[in-house]
Amino acid sequence: MNVVAIIGRLGRNPEIRSTGQGKAVTNFAIAVDHGFGEKKVTSWVPIVAWEKTAELAQQYLVKGSQVAVEGRLQQRQWQDKEGNNHSMIEVVASRLDFLTRADKKTSNTNSEFDAAPANEDDPPF
Repeated sequence: MNVVAIIGRLGRNPEIRSTGQGKAVTNFAIAVDHGFGEKKVTSWVPIVAWEKTAELAQQYLVKGSQVAVEGRLQQRQWQDKEGNNHSMIEVVASRLDFLTRADKKTSNTNSEFDAAPANEDDPPF
């Protein structure tokens, strides 16, 4: 069984694009915390959404939005131009539950992400 359910906040706005076959796809990362106080750790979880799910993510999610994601784990492997092998595990979203309301015309000024300086804690993509 390959089932994942997580809740987190977006590190940046999702950007939708189309594949060569015309399928809508978007990638974004969500911050998922565990632990408390000084032992609190944030993990950035990469998410990929396809077709209608991608369109909904792009339409309703903005940086700082809290979202529940259901889906499956997928590992991608590729080789760069220098011949180095890379691997990435991501969640392929089958369902999104929007846990905070976001207005696409304004930034979420009450979000911890808006006040955070750019550093190594920013999402990897």
